[in-house]
Amino acid sequence: MTIKEVTKTEAPPEHPYVVRVSRICDGRPTIRGTRTPVSAIVGHYKMGESVDEILAALPHLTPAQVLDALSYYHDHQEEMEVWLREHTSQEKLLKAHHLTLDEHGNVVPCSDED
Repeated sequence: MTIKEVTKTEAPPEHPYVVRVSRICDGRPTIRGTRTPVSAIVGHYKMGESVDEILAALPHLTPAQVLDALSYYHDHQEEMEVWLREHTSQEKLLKAHHLTLDEHGNVVPCSDED
């Protein structure tokens, strides 16, 4: 009787399309094989764009890459939001375009009393 050899298989990475490389975009999460930061995709998403609209704006990406970036954002939302607050002039842009964020972080038009 022979014993079958059991081989370990490596679990697939949690986010196969998202990488952090110190020499690319200062180590920020980016889409593998590109210099597209996850934060760029998140910016489109937070403006209410659909995956199809994001793909139209970033045609070098695939649907799987965009969805993985959004999944990464939701899995690391607190960390990503801190970075976005510290490194973007989001408030200035929102104010210039008469926009604000709702309770879910989505971009919406300012009400008259704002």
